[in-house]
This record gives sequence, structure tokens and C-alpha cells, in this order.
Amino acid sequence: MTRWRKASRSNTSGGACVEVAQLAGNIGVRDSKDPVGPKVALPPAGFRALVEAVKRGEHDLA
Repeated sequence: MTRWRKASRSNTSGGACVEVAQLAGNIGVRDSKDPVGPKVALPPAGFRALVEAVKRGEHDLA
């Protein structure tokens, strides 16, 4: 069974919520508000690159 963990900054205020899970050789990412919806599986290096890009603001929608 896959164990999904919610991001530590997620809250009940209706903000963007992300969950991650360790998969066989990959890191899974999904929207915590839509757990049966689409998911993304990234290799560990790809996940690290995504996290760093998000921290730099490269994926901001505003």
C-alpha cells in the first residue's frame, strides 16, 4: 500500500496542497484535494530538480 504524506505547509485554509509518496524507484506527487485524480511519478533526481525549481519560483502561476 502506498503511504502518501501531505506537505508540512498544507493547511485547512484552502491553499494548494501537495502529497508525496515513495514508489518503486520513483517519487509520487498528487493533489491532496483530489486523491483519486492524476498523479505524477518522478525519478529521485527529477523530483529534486522540481523542488529546487519551485523554490526558485520557476513554477509560480501569478
